Amino acid sequence: VQLQASGGGLAQAGDSLRLSCAASGSTFSTLNMGWFRQAPGKEREFVATIRCSSGSTYYADFVKGRFTISRDNAKNMVYLQMDSLKPEDTAVYYCAANNRYFDPYRVRAEYYYDYWGQGTQVTVSS
Repeated sequence: VQLQASGGGLAQAGDSLRLSCAASGSTFSTLNMGWFRQAPGKEREFVATIRCSSGSTYYADFVKGRFTISRDNAKNMVYLQMDSLKPEDTAVYYCAANNRYFDPYRVRAEYYYDYWGQGTQVTVSS
């Protein structure tokens, strides 16, 4: 599975950005898809995930109400709509995927995902 993230860039606090992740090499509809981020000097952290079948979504507490993960199975794409951006959202954002049995207790763990994209930089200024 190959993942290609895009859509990052510069934004001001309060702005919106939409990240995209294109997947190839597998039947997309069977992939659970997630987004993680890594800020400078910090560990990579979970942002959001969307289940392959039901489309159920899970979010980190710090993005609830501001970010929305979605997927388009016809286009093999997953998106992260980021609204009301804050300077602390500055990070490299990575998309991730697996085709495992969906386990809501593990979705926040890096080890749960087998495939990773290259990351896209998001910088939010105050």
